[in-house]
Amino acid sequence: MFNSENELMYHIHCKKRDIGEYVILPGDPFRTELIASFLEDPVLIAHNREHKTYTGHLGNIRVSVTSTGMGGGSTAIAVEELIKCGARTLIRIGTCGRISEEAQEESLDGCIINAAVRDEGTTLHYIPVEYPAIADRHVVEALAEAAQRLGYRYMEGMIQTKDSYFGQVEPQNMPCEKRLNERMECWKRGNVAVTDMESATLFIISQIRKVRAASIMSFKETEKSIKTILEAIKILEKG
Repeated sequence: MFNSENELMYHIHCKKRDIGEYVILPGDPFRTELIASFLEDPVLIAHNREHKTYTGHLGNIRVSVTSTGMGGGSTAIAVEELIKCGARTLIRIGTCGRISEEAQEESLDGCIINAAVRDEGTTLHYIPVEYPAIADRHVVEALAEAAQRLGYRYMEGMIQTKDSYFGQVEPQNMPCEKRLNERMECWKRGNVAVTDMESATLFIISQIRKVRAASIMSFKETEKSIKTILEAIKILEKG
């Protein structure tokens, strides 16, 4: 049980007082500096393995940035420990592959995720697959409103979360090529918009731990997603 204000999390190397209630979650630790640069007075808190954390301010709002690494396993570790440190709203930012015909529209800046297909293994260690992976509707609405205010073009839709990057981009090199292609066609015909490796894990753990979570995925400029998240945090704070 995590009780002490001074207890250091084993993997992310953060304590309760290190983390804001809002946390932005890139996968790449090298992207944390860019995101932190949009905050006021960002401070590097820790960097251990793939988990790098900065904390700064957005006006009077304390905001942290922590990299999750790639995939559900490392994301689960980061999310669990961040929640123990006081994170209450977690927003994933990242890139993704496009699946649906609607997502192929070249004028789009990205996709705001409202739910995830659990095509991965990490969350099966939490709860059976019939349990849905859903983003928090208030955070999704705030992201959509923020994007509209800023004049950005983000679609809303579902994401497929998988474990194998090369299973998607090089299915022809896999012994189960036929199965992979058939399943991808199912997601496409089912109007799943995009694909990543982390969102379902974030959503499932956040639902179980009773905190808020959502994802915003970039097709083009990551900076537009960063600005959208920061605007969404302001909207959420105003209620």
